[in-house]
Amino acid sequence: MSLKEQITEDMKTAMRAKDSERLGTIRLLLAALKQKEVDERIELDDAMVVAIVDKLVKQRKDSVTAFTQGGRIDLADKEAAEIKVLEVYLPQRLGADEIAAEVKAIVAELGAAGPGDMGKVMGAVKTRLAGKADMGLVSAAVKAALTGA
Repeated sequence: MSLKEQITEDMKTAMRAKDSERLGTIRLLLAALKQKEVDERIELDDAMVVAIVDKLVKQRKDSVTAFTQGGRIDLADKEAAEIKVLEVYLPQRLGADEIAAEVKAIVAELGAAGPGDMGKVMGAVKTRLAGKADMGLVSAAVKAALTGA
């Protein structure tokens, strides 16, 4: 069963259970998936679905930060609950040590020497670690590997 089919099944389960919060988040996800398919006239594979889920989680995290700074804890809690629902569809994330090891291997493969090679390294890292790691942590690891820190 593809990830998209799993999400659709989870929506049906949430409907039967009358779990309105979970149902709303899953419907939002399915709408984003459908929008991508319609805009680009493609059928999404699991990697593309993970990328969209990752994007939605990042948006929610940014919203939580903004709502918390604005004193709107109620809205921050709602966004945090949506993050928990969305993260179910993401693969297991790599830890900081695993990310650093992957980055070092990629830097060695490419023969990257300094900060000027950051774009080349990030391009390779994004393709290899897309959906498996937080790109903020990946970027920090690439900077550390290229500056020798």
